[in-house]
Amino acid sequence: MGKRLADNINSQYIAAANLLRPKKARKKIVAYVESYDDVFFWRSLLSEFEDEEYYFEVMLPSSESLQKGKKAALMNRLGCGLGQNMIACVDADYDYLMQGTTHTSRQIIRSRYVFHTYAYAIENFQCYAEGLHEACVMATLNDRVIVDIPVFMRLYSQTIFPLFAWSIWFYRQGILNRFSITDFNNTVSLDSVNLRQPEEALNAVAGRVRRKLNWLENRFRNARAAVKALEEELQQLGVTPETTYLFVQGHNLFENVVLKLLHPICAQLRRERECEIKYLAEHNQQMQNELTCYQHSQAGIDFILRKSIGYKEAPLYQRLRDDVRRFLDDIRPKKQENTPKE
Repeated sequence: MGKRLADNINSQYIAAANLLRPKKARKKIVAYVESYDDVFFWRSLLSEFEDEEYYFEVMLPSSESLQKGKKAALMNRLGCGLGQNMIACVDADYDYLMQGTTHTSRQIIRSRYVFHTYAYAIENFQCYAEGLHEACVMATLNDRVIVDIPVFMRLYSQTIFPLFAWSIWFYRQGILNRFSITDFNNTVSLDSVNLRQPEEALNAVAGRVRRKLNWLENRFRNARAAVKALEEELQQLGVTPETTYLFVQGHNLFENVVLKLLHPICAQLRRERECEIKYLAEHNQQMQNELTCYQHSQAGIDFILRKSIGYKEAPLYQRLRDDVRRFLDDIRPKKQENTPKE
């Protein structure tokens, strides 16, 4: 009796295990990314396209060393060319906006096996304006709107757009000693944000931008027409006055713009929730228990942003999805049409 029961259990186990195996072997496509932080972003994107034919494995550039970065991802650990079964997924940085004026730029915009973010980096997607309020709610469990974040970011972008065009012009010319990316970042970073008058932070940036523009236009008068033409070209590439923040250096945007805005917002939302608990509690023990429960349910806004997917409706993200879809359509075997026999 015991042997029969054991055989039955083993049979059920094998049958269940068989269900875990794919009925038809799928083809693996290895996707090399730059670093640890990129794994989740690209896995989240590529998993949308997995089916009974293909699946993706997101990997760091090397399994034999700690080498990371764009160059390593583009070369991959095997040192051989990318192809249908081996792709690179990288941050665009400024290479997309260079439009082929450098070797790396040509590589990322012309290779069908290289996918790039269009935005400067994945941090820019994490800072997508339309998803920032939801991130604050996730961090604080308080849904009140203190500042209209999309409007704030739109005004911020409009403010920095003319100076960004100058920054890209200098970058293309290779004369960063005159106006470097660091100079641009220092000019457009936010000061502390007063939630009662958030426009003050924008006004401070506008003042610095205006002074820097005056200096550049007076010092490099012969470049004015070229920069104006570049503004039009950038808009053709998707860099509009309203979306410029998506193309600036991602780390600076994350640390010195978005978090400068969200930290005080989240602090205020937490204070409000804690005051509400203290007001509604019927006795001290209930208040302490509720405050402890609330505090344990919170999360840092920095962490939430890095795990947020509030950017999935962003036009640039949709553009990236379209690139992956076209790639898979191209590599799928074309079905032979049956021609009628004569």
